[in-house]
Amino acid sequence: MRQAAPTPSKRAALAAAALVASLAIPIASATEPVKIGLLTTLSGQGSALGNEVRDGFRLAVQHAGGKLGGLPVSMEVVDDQQDPQAARKAIDRFIKRDKVNLITGVVFSNVLLPVLPEILRSDTVYLSINTGPREYAGAKCDPRFFAVAWQNEDIPAAMGKFATEKGYKRVALIAPNYPGGRESLEGFKRLYKGTVADETYSKMGQLDFAPELAQLRAVKPDAVFFFLPGGMGVNFIKQLSAAGLDKQMAVLAPGFSGDEDTIRAVGDPMAGLYNASQWAADLDNAANKRFVAGFEKAYGRMPTMYAAQAYDAAMLIDSAVRKVGGKLEDEAAFRKALKRAEFASVRGNFRFNTNQYPVQDIYMRQVQRGPDGKLANRLVGKTLAAHADAFVSECKMQ
Repeated sequence: MRQAAPTPSKRAALAAAALVASLAIPIASATEPVKIGLLTTLSGQGSALGNEVRDGFRLAVQHAGGKLGGLPVSMEVVDDQQDPQAARKAIDRFIKRDKVNLITGVVFSNVLLPVLPEILRSDTVYLSINTGPREYAGAKCDPRFFAVAWQNEDIPAAMGKFATEKGYKRVALIAPNYPGGRESLEGFKRLYKGTVADETYSKMGQLDFAPELAQLRAVKPDAVFFFLPGGMGVNFIKQLSAAGLDKQMAVLAPGFSGDEDTIRAVGDPMAGLYNASQWAADLDNAANKRFVAGFEKAYGRMPTMYAAQAYDAAMLIDSAVRKVGGKLEDEAAFRKALKRAEFASVRGNFRFNTNQYPVQDIYMRQVQRGPDGKLANRLVGKTLAAHADAFVSECKMQ
């Protein structure tokens, strides 16, 4: 016997269930869905960051009415385990089995860089919601690669400029020894005019910083700038405070090492920390107010940069799908629509440069205690206006 077609209300319920469960199950519709592979870190030390990515992206889809550009969404969320081999398997499945329209979500550059060539060779669009590797900003720029967040040097460079303006003559630098860490310290040095008193590279995933703290005590810098994502940064700040070193030197960080997840995990030692970001929860624009209020309501916590970047990525997709009238088979037109970036970003002013990396403002935030007694980042100024990355001139793409 032929079954009756699902009612509109039934289809809506199925769509919501598919989104919440993050299963790659096509939503009942006569229209082909937008097929998305969201690969991010959901276990281990970096899991807090991947959870923010997933939740920010989901919220944007909900705010877009459960669709993107008017099309239903078929999305599979996969844990990359912060492991390139696990990521490679997921990428292969996204491309060959699921035939996704685009892939997004990877947090760490040491996971993305080994698999990105395979994605691009398959002619699949990749939207980077976090890392922005130097080589893909320059000579290896590609029409299928979009850095939605920043180039790896951008935010640390803002901190270098800030450190110069604050008059810190000698600054010590600490980051993990992987591409994102090395580029972060290069970024700081690009706009810092003082003396680098010490430059230390820790192991990726390191949690005991006793040797680094002993070195800081010996060097006695005016300030320390660190980029230590996830649990690394949490432990570093706690140990720095326990050793009393935060009373002997200023503590500076990029936004992703001084974000709300770290504030929740560390508590009081975060008070007063300056950190740079292209986004702040208290930025005064309509899109951001809706995002922050919606995130708090949905998840019971303040969002981070990672959630904001993922939310913007989903809204970018929404605008591009709408621009091409849902005709995702016209891949050139879809990429062109993505590059136009005709959406209201939560960060305010945003556009893609010729290399498909952002041109955007970068702000200074400080961890302060609010009227409610809770610690949170507060916007304290703009450090770089309409900032473009340092490598765009090396890109031959128009």
